[in-house]
Amino acid sequence: MTWSPHITVATIVPDGDRFLLVEEWADNRLVLNQPAGHLDPDESLIEAAVRETREETGWQIEVRSIVGIYLYKAVNGVTYHRTCFLADPVSQTSKALDHGIERIVWMTRAEVDANKNRLRSPMVTQCIDDYLAGQQFPLSMLR
Repeated sequence: MTWSPHITVATIVPDGDRFLLVEEWADNRLVLNQPAGHLDPDESLIEAAVRETREETGWQIEVRSIVGIYLYKAVNGVTYHRTCFLADPVSQTSKALDHGIERIVWMTRAEVDANKNRLRSPMVTQCIDDYLAGQQFPLSMLR
């Protein structure tokens, strides 16, 4: 048996007390997630976070720090290794969204909690809560 963890990135993009999220299709249901996705070949984690956020939301961002590194085993048995970044929104460059993304939404933490049954994974709230707790690490951690 070959074990292949999925290397992913996610981005916390706050605007006041709201967070940039995407409403996307996963496993035939409409779920909420941070802008997130898989690392592409020959791409840095930061480049992946910037690309995924732009592709999924149309927003150009400036990555500031690392919020955390997470390991999650989904119910389907897939293991995800997620690096979550904190970023500032710079400008919305496009309204076009990646395939599977229905729309972008800005939600407060309380609104996220009110929709917890629609979250793609528990990592959504874990990343937001770690950010709200002040957890930030320098980008220089990445080598």
